[in-house]
Amino acid sequence: MTAIAEAASAAGTDAPRLGDDRQPYSLGLLVVAGLLWLALGIFVLGWADAQEVERTTLFGILVLALAGAQLVAGIGGWFATPLARLGRFAPWLIVLALFLTAWEAVTAKLDLLPLPFFPSPQAFVEVYTDDWRRLGDSLLHSVWLLLRGFAIGAAVGFTIGVALGWSKRVGYWIHPVLRLVGPLPATAWLPLAFFIFPTSGSASTFLIALATAFPLTVLTWSGVAGVPTAYYDVARTLGANPRFLILKVAIPAALPHVFVGLFMGLGSSFAVLVVAEMLGVKSGLGWYLQWAQGWAAYANMYGALLVMALMCSALITLLFRLRDRVLAWQKGIVKW
Repeated sequence: MTAIAEAASAAGTDAPRLGDDRQPYSLGLLVVAGLLWLALGIFVLGWADAQEVERTTLFGILVLALAGAQLVAGIGGWFATPLARLGRFAPWLIVLALFLTAWEAVTAKLDLLPLPFFPSPQAFVEVYTDDWRRLGDSLLHSVWLLLRGFAIGAAVGFTIGVALGWSKRVGYWIHPVLRLVGPLPATAWLPLAFFIFPTSGSASTFLIALATAFPLTVLTWSGVAGVPTAYYDVARTLGANPRFLILKVAIPAALPHVFVGLFMGLGSSFAVLVVAEMLGVKSGLGWYLQWAQGWAAYANMYGALLVMALMCSALITLLFRLRDRVLAWQKGIVKW
């Protein structure tokens, strides 16, 4: 590597760095991706549809716009670093263009796959342009229900976990109950929850909170109980009281375990959210999925699944950002 750097310096240029965003192959692939998307747009607009589909023109225009953006980024990346960074997405853009071309060919153009189970890409565009109000309302209800139940479950699970890890007396009474109730799936409480709580929304909130609380309780308990006693001894020699030991020693040391519990609880809450909305809630992505399936609107169902996947991924990303900010010394160990 030293020889390479010296040779590059002698030539009056900088040596290529590992992971440089301006690497020629990345920008070249981005141009290739743009050309493939351009070909896809021409294919969509130039070949007549065999199926009776709408939004073909809009879909083709969107594809051509994306193609133009990729070509601009690929060519402009040689002169602007922000554009050059887009080169790392080039392989995925190429694969996506080929996938959409095959999908468009076997559905809208050749009509090889039976409807309504295999809609064309235009059907997705139609869903997002014609039914965006209902889909957006369902998304907002799902996010609000999920965040409400997750916040309650996280608060309860964190509190119980700290109490279990700190006090043996608390563990004597709560541990047996936790071992008995905790492993049960939250969905097993559906009949009882909808009977006890006055509304389906409150019952769904309880189920999501229950799914969140158990893994967070166990991981927080493990984190607090695993704090080295030397930390407490040092703090006590400096005059720390029990409150200081809990808030300033035990909880900060247990935070890595706490965030693992939060990730596990968030994953569990996603499954409970869909089931709860399908059974009792009048609006939400789970309800929308059931409604679309009942009307055999599979394009709407697949579109809602895509929205749900993006929602879940976005929430996990936000939780990772929070983890990286709180646990700055562990940033980059686990990536999302």
